Amino acid sequence: EYINRQLKNKDFKNDFTEFGKQLEVSYLILKLRKQKKMSQLELAQKIGTTQSNIARLESGKENFTIGFLNKIAVAFDRELKILIK
Repeated sequence: EYINRQLKNKDFKNDFTEFGKQLEVSYLILKLRKQKKMSQLELAQKIGTTQSNIARLESGKENFTIGFLNKIAVAFDRELKILIK
C-alpha cells in the first residue's frame, strides 16, 4: 500500500525500478521494526551494528548480505527465507 502510493512520485518510481527489490526488503525491515516498537538503536544493538547502518538500510541506501539479513530475522524472531522464482 505504501509503495503503491510512493510510486506516484516520479523520482521514487525511477529509483524503485532500478532498486526495487532492495527497497522492498528495506521497507519490510522498517515495518517489522515499527511493529515491534523498536528503535533503530535497539535493533542495531541487538544485531551488533550501529544505528546509522540501520538508518541507511531502511532508506534503501545500504546493500545487505544474507548474513546481515539473517541477523535481522533472528532479532525479530523470524526465519529468513529466500525465494527465486
